[in-house]
Amino acid sequence: MRAPTAAQAAGYDRISIDERGVPEAALMENAGRQAALIIDRLFPKGRVVALVGSGNNGGDALVCLRALAAWGRRVSAVLVGNRPETDPVLHGWDLSASVFDPEHPGAEDQLGQRLEGAAVLVDGLLGTGIRGAPRARQAGAIGVVNRANGAVVALDTPSGVDGTSGDVPGSAIRADVTIAFGWPKLGTLLHPGREHCGRIVAVEIGFPPGDGKGWAELITPGWASDVLPSRAAVTHKNAVGAVAIVAGSAMPGAALLAARSAFRCGAGLVRVCASFRAREIVAEVPEAIFVDARDRDAVCAAIEQSDAVALGPGIGTDEEAVAQVEAALAARADRPAVIDADALTLLARGAGGGPGAVGGSRAAGRGGVVVTPHPGEMARLVGASTTEVQGDRVGTAKRFAAAHGLVALLKGAPSLVAYPGGGLLVSTHETPSALAVAGMGDVLTGAIGAYLAQGVDPVAAAGLALHVTGAAASLDGGGTSLMPSDVVEAIPAALSALSHPDRADTDLPFPFVTFDQRQPA
Repeated sequence: MRAPTAAQAAGYDRISIDERGVPEAALMENAGRQAALIIDRLFPKGRVVALVGSGNNGGDALVCLRALAAWGRRVSAVLVGNRPETDPVLHGWDLSASVFDPEHPGAEDQLGQRLEGAAVLVDGLLGTGIRGAPRARQAGAIGVVNRANGAVVALDTPSGVDGTSGDVPGSAIRADVTIAFGWPKLGTLLHPGREHCGRIVAVEIGFPPGDGKGWAELITPGWASDVLPSRAAVTHKNAVGAVAIVAGSAMPGAALLAARSAFRCGAGLVRVCASFRAREIVAEVPEAIFVDARDRDAVCAAIEQSDAVALGPGIGTDEEAVAQVEAALAARADRPAVIDADALTLLARGAGGGPGAVGGSRAAGRGGVVVTPHPGEMARLVGASTTEVQGDRVGTAKRFAAAHGLVALLKGAPSLVAYPGGGLLVSTHETPSALAVAGMGDVLTGAIGAYLAQGVDPVAAAGLALHVTGAAASLDGGGTSLMPSDVVEAIPAALSALSHPDRADTDLPFPFVTFDQRQPA
């Protein structure tokens, strides 16, 4: 499943119609009817009122009303834009309609009265093509809808939300459900726009096949199942992936969490290279091999005997940590690596030659490097403020990945995986706030290290680890009481679910539903 920007979606509309011969009317008909089916399923009773704009989004809304009327639902339209007097999309159906014009005295009060008692309000005002804040007429209607009591269903994109960036520059619909046509638009998955979308349901409406070149890709259960490594029937621990975790004593529990996560994600052998002071804590994972970080030769040997390196959990930022990081980076040679936590701070300060020295052209290949910064760490890496990073998360991650030849996993809601060439993966799990606990990053680092050690390429390893840890958090159900160790223990169940992923993880009984994401909590 992919997520185009507003411009990419519009471009594919034109290709479908002008080059592939798909009638525009057929796309609109399918969009409106699929929306009607979902509305009738989720909200089976009560009157449905649609706010209808002048463009194709308004046409989709009218088709939706027409279908619902044919099935016996009470419907009406409010025109908030210029439409033909006899609208061709209605095919002779005479629907109750009124016009909203904010220049008329009392217009907003009158619109509020029309919406009063409606069970469902359909947003067909602006759709995906909006640039900037809505104009006064649409903004007035949006305000009335947001104050009304009915369930709000947005078509394609809530009016007022930028379909590319997720920005909300002015008034914007706050939807309970957003029905995306073809694919969820990238901006609806990014904050602050995501907060306006409610549940996002993507439906197939007849677009022809295409490669979606340059589009963001969503990390769904199906995607994760496709990249999940498998074991041969006859194998041994050294053949299924050995990972060396280079950690510290500043927070020895970090090494423990990373080691447990690596084992749970399928690593056959885990070596923990840490300060001798952390030995007792690491011993709580008896399966792991402890290597005293004071013995540089032993650390180098451990890395050389491993298939991948996980660098950073609890390592600290003192001179000892700098020496440990630089020794590990020198010993890794062409082994894939994941770099996290304080090791990122040291990298930003120039340890090991800085980000450019550890990256390179192998980012998406066997010897590539994954960095996993949170926004503050990314700010240090790029020499910007955290506010600037958060203001352009997609652009920051893409530019950093391209500049240094790295895979950049920028943590957040949603977490993003950017890689050289402009590619982007977007996490779609529904409980990101549950992961806002100290130690979750160490669980993620261990998972990425395990998948790198099993031969998964760095881009897929980062995305797969995001999915598995996010799914484990959701399966545990602990919510705000969730601890990193809970996630580690739930990883086997998350992996088991990937053996038989649903085509679309949805409770809607329609084959045309291709994506279904509840409002993230």
